[in-house]
Amino acid sequence: MARPEVPSPATPSSAEELTLVIATFNRSGYLRGLLDSVAALEPAPERIVVVDNASTDDTQDVITAAASRLAIPLINVRLPVNAGGAGGFSAGVARALSEGASWLWLMDDDVVVLPGAVTALRKWTGTYGCIHGRRLDEAGNPFFWQHRFLPFLGIHIPVRGNVFRDSAAFTTNVGCFEGMLISADLVRRIGLPDERYFINGDDEIYGWLASRLTDVVYVNDFVLQKVRPQKQIDLGIRHLNDSSDLSRFYSMRNRGHTGQYLRAHGRYNRLGFALGTLLTAGKEILRLLAVEHRVAGAPSLWRGWRESRLILHDGSWQPMPPLDPAPSNDRKHQV
Repeated sequence: MARPEVPSPATPSSAEELTLVIATFNRSGYLRGLLDSVAALEPAPERIVVVDNASTDDTQDVITAAASRLAIPLINVRLPVNAGGAGGFSAGVARALSEGASWLWLMDDDVVVLPGAVTALRKWTGTYGCIHGRRLDEAGNPFFWQHRFLPFLGIHIPVRGNVFRDSAAFTTNVGCFEGMLISADLVRRIGLPDERYFINGDDEIYGWLASRLTDVVYVNDFVLQKVRPQKQIDLGIRHLNDSSDLSRFYSMRNRGHTGQYLRAHGRYNRLGFALGTLLTAGKEILRLLAVEHRVAGAPSLWRGWRESRLILHDGSWQPMPPLDPAPSNDRKHQV
C-alpha cells in the first residue's frame, strides 16, 4: 500500500538541532563510558538530557563530573522513583522538547557512540523522520537487529538475509530506543513514549506508531557499539540473549498494552494475538533453557500473563495522546 504523503522534516543546517536523550539506572560505569564517547563526537549534539531513574549508585556523581567537562550542555533529570526505561525516555523526551530539540536521539546507557555518528545520521534526516543506525556488539562485530512488527500476532520478528543488499535504507515498522533518531515533529504527532510499559515493548510500539505516519528505517551506517556483555546463542536468523526475571515478567505483562494499542488502531485480532502471546512465552522459555540453563524464571511469565489480561480488559485504557493535533490533510494507512 502506498505511503501517505507527510512532510519530511527539514534537513538540519548543523548538529545543533540534535538532542541526545539517555535513560539510565544504576549503571554508572556504562554511563561514564557513553558520556566519554559523546564528548569525542565531532560534530556534537546541541545538548544531552540524562534521565536518572532514582539510581542508588554514584550515577549522580558521574553526571555532575561529565557536565563540568563537556563542551555542550548536559541536563540532569533525576526522577524520584525508578520509572523504568519507558518512564525514563518519556521524561527525557518531554524535557528535550521543552528545550527546543528538533531531533531526538534516544539511547540506552550500555552503548558507546562511534566517531562520525552524527554526520552519518544527518545525511538521512532530509528524507526520513525516524532513523536507526547500525550497531556493533561488545566484541566489535556487526549486530543483526533488523525486525518487522506483525500486528496480527502483536510481536516483532527478525528479517532474514542482507536487508541492505539493494538499498542503504531498510524500511520497517518497528523501533528501538537503543539509537532511535526521531524528529520532534513526529514525536508531537505520536505523543510521548508510554511510561506504562516500564521496560520491554515501549520502543517496539513507538516505532509501529511512527510507521503509521511515515517511513521508519534502519540505515547502513554503524553509529553505536554495545559494551555490556551478554550470554547468547546464535539461532541463525537472530541472536538470543540472556535476560532477567523482571524483564520476562514485563515481556508478558506488556502484551496487554500492546494489544490495547492494536485495538485502538483497529488492528487487534483476538486469535492472532493469543498465538503471539504463546510465541512470546515460548521464546522466553527457550531463553531460560538454552541461554541461561535454568527454569526458575518461568513463574514470572505466568504472573506477567495474568497482569496482561487485566490490562487488556481495562475499558478505561487510552493510548498516549498526541502532543500536537495531526495535520488535517494527513491520510491514515494500515501497516
